[in-house]
Amino acid sequence: MTAMMTALFGGTSPQWQSRVVPVPEPGPGQVLVRARAVSLNNADVQQLDSSASGTGRRREYLAGYEFAGDIAATGPGADSVHIGDRVMGITMGAFAQYVLAGHQHVMPIPESLGYDEASALPTGLLTEHGALTRARFRSGQSVLITGATSSIGLIGVQMAKATGAAHVIGTTRSKTKEALLRQSGADSVVVTDGQDLTQAVLDATGGEGVDVVLDHVGGQTFADCLPATRVDGHIVNIGRLDGPQATIDLDALSYRHLHVRGVSFGFSRPEALGHVVAAAVEEVMPAVADHRIRPFVDSVHAFDRAHEAANRMRSHRAHGKIVLIVP
Repeated sequence: MTAMMTALFGGTSPQWQSRVVPVPEPGPGQVLVRARAVSLNNADVQQLDSSASGTGRRREYLAGYEFAGDIAATGPGADSVHIGDRVMGITMGAFAQYVLAGHQHVMPIPESLGYDEASALPTGLLTEHGALTRARFRSGQSVLITGATSSIGLIGVQMAKATGAAHVIGTTRSKTKEALLRQSGADSVVVTDGQDLTQAVLDATGGEGVDVVLDHVGGQTFADCLPATRVDGHIVNIGRLDGPQATIDLDALSYRHLHVRGVSFGFSRPEALGHVVAAAVEEVMPAVADHRIRPFVDSVHAFDRAHEAANRMRSHRAHGKIVLIVP
């Protein structure tokens, strides 16, 4: 194994900068992964842009969170994997040829998936399964997924169907994306640019509302979800594409006896994140292996063209994940 590697750093300029740095060594409980592909998340570009504008930190940092590759070395106690295993996972500092991660934070890649597809899955799998778990989802229930045409939302639609949801409702702002949601498994689609979200969901559920909401939008959309949820239902906020502020109707919250949760697994304690990973491997990886759950890859870019990938993310026109192939 080489002693040096190429990695992408942010914090000092408007674009990620390539650096040649030493390959790290895995410590206790860690694995070293030879990355083959990495995927962008909104947080990657937001962090890059905030540091360049002066509103974020100005010190240099190793970028990236999501990767797929092969186990190259293991540290003491990392006995759940073996050298050569194909894995995907999440960790800070993933945009590099060699990536350090906790052994409990990687998942096996099914044989049916390539590295580019695998790198597009970890965040979505862990977030959506973790949110459904927090919502105490059970087979036969109805699920509303807002912002469902986002890369994570599309996985949520597929996961809800694969785990037994009786009725999945997805929202999109654009009528042109309705076919994509139905292709992903949505039984009903609400186009929020032309429909009232609350009323459309009530109409689709016989006036009762859905059992579970996975909200990726926040803002007013989050507020509109409360009266669209049945009595004793569960709402889990995952993302805030429309901002973190929402003014809610407390009557809708109280009279319906709603359970409201928020999740952000990227900021979980390592032990807690490990439990989320283990549960996802056991309960949803079979659906990944047989393609009931699959990633939507928008575009694939060379590692040295990362600026093009970042610009694609900034355009808000991507349909699925944006992937970098690691040389």
